[in-house]
Amino acid sequence: MSAEDRRAMIVHAVLPLLMEHGANVTSSQIARAAGIGEGTVFRAFKDKDELFDACTAEALKPDHVLDAIAEIPVDQPLEDRLVEAAESLGAHLERMGALMGALHASGRGRHGDAGQRPDDQRRTWKGGRRESMAAIRAAMVELFTPEEDRLRLPPEQLAALFLTMLFGGRRLAPDVDAPTTRQMVDFFLHGAVEAG
Repeated sequence: MSAEDRRAMIVHAVLPLLMEHGANVTSSQIARAAGIGEGTVFRAFKDKDELFDACTAEALKPDHVLDAIAEIPVDQPLEDRLVEAAESLGAHLERMGALMGALHASGRGRHGDAGQRPDDQRRTWKGGRRESMAAIRAAMVELFTPEEDRLRLPPEQLAALFLTMLFGGRRLAPDVDAPTTRQMVDFFLHGAVEAG
């Protein structure tokens, strides 16, 4: 196994532990989850901070959600395509939120922690977030494009509006019963006023 493959294997084994225990996960738990010795873990990563940074970077990558969106059949109705995409995006956000919440709750997210460089990390994550959102938006455009001749706006604008509605609603009204994904897609496609 190459060094890069070993690092990736360790990261994938450790991500669920980080979501459960945060930064309080022990070296022995990490080694057991990866099925290797502790020494092997720390030959792949110089310390737990480097491992946690690699796990965070992996969780923030949109690869899994982009694959899920790409697998949505474009011959099914637009509403069904958007429901599937929204559910995949929601699961992606929940995974990211679970990891960040666990790390923050265990003290890793505070500014000034040892090994942390908040300004550098914020700059890196912002660039990564912009690139991720651009890739997700492009994937969503592909779901709208087959209906292009009957859309009121270009697919690019609809993808941006859909993502804004989907992501904004989760944060802006936490005290209101959240609509189901299907209700949100129906509202997006048909509006708030009954036809006729």
